[in-house]
Amino acid sequence: MPLIYKIDTNKSQKNKKGFFKLKSLVSKDLVKVNNLIEKRLNNNVPFIGLVSKHLFEAGGKRIRPMLCLASAKLCDCDDKKIIELAACVEFIHTATLFHDDVIDNSKKRRGISTAHEIWGNKSSVLVGDFLLGKSFELMVDIEQIEILKLLSQTASILIKGEISQLLSNNDISITEDDYLEIIKAKTSKLFATSCEVGALIANKPKIYSNALNSFGMNLGMTFQIIDDLLDYKSIENYTGKKMGNDFAEGKVTLPIILAYHRGNNVERKFWIKTIKKSEQKKGDFEKACDYLEKRNILNDIFERAKHYGNVAKDALEIFPNKKEKKILVDLIDFILNRSF
Repeated sequence: MPLIYKIDTNKSQKNKKGFFKLKSLVSKDLVKVNNLIEKRLNNNVPFIGLVSKHLFEAGGKRIRPMLCLASAKLCDCDDKKIIELAACVEFIHTATLFHDDVIDNSKKRRGISTAHEIWGNKSSVLVGDFLLGKSFELMVDIEQIEILKLLSQTASILIKGEISQLLSNNDISITEDDYLEIIKAKTSKLFATSCEVGALIANKPKIYSNALNSFGMNLGMTFQIIDDLLDYKSIENYTGKKMGNDFAEGKVTLPIILAYHRGNNVERKFWIKTIKKSEQKKGDFEKACDYLEKRNILNDIFERAKHYGNVAKDALEIFPNKKEKKILVDLIDFILNRSF
């Protein structure tokens, strides 16, 4: 049966506050970011705005633009261009979501039907491309060659990560190292860039931009590993990510990779049938959870996430003790214990 991850309720409430403290810290600037995004979505082809806003208005945590804004505050920067940078990283992120949903044939995103389910694959891919184009417009508007270079390289790395994931679809024999390289490119790189630009726009010495890059990279690894975990391990008394989506879609995530390599012949045949061949029947998800429990997979994965979280915390040590630093440290604990 699906596993229940029992945690201390008071601790979980405290960790959740870490996210809302971050949101409160950047709330005024975040409104400006959202307004800029809405403004940039306006164009002479109403259909583009319709499809784009379908996902933007569905919500989402906005964690990447918030990291951008918070990192700038950590570096004592009040340059108005940080608003454009935050909007830029959100455009890049949202573009990849449109592409991901087509590649994964996902039915739902943020609790609503995906764009490709409503308007088809062609429209979804093209709108994703449009959003990438908008991100490049913002990069140019910022007029800082170092930041332009970083953001354009990040977009390229993200796309390569998407291609690597596509090529490994249903390949349950890939190694953990291979998978970590994929999520490093596909997820963590944008986290790293979102944080690093805060130091760059503030003209801080390289040691600070490197530290924020390391913080973001390891925070992103923590985020994605926990996201993989949430598909198989729910948090008692909390409503979060719906369990079993990744399994139903045949996604090869870290729990599947470890379970396949650790399993016996019977277990490996099960993973080949349900994930590689996508032949699933009622009760298979519960059996998958039983195998994960048997091999202690989820606890081991949580320890891996904690490792990356600790590296992220260490990266912030170079910064003086101040409110912004504490909020970013608390964010790590939120991600490790998140239920949404």
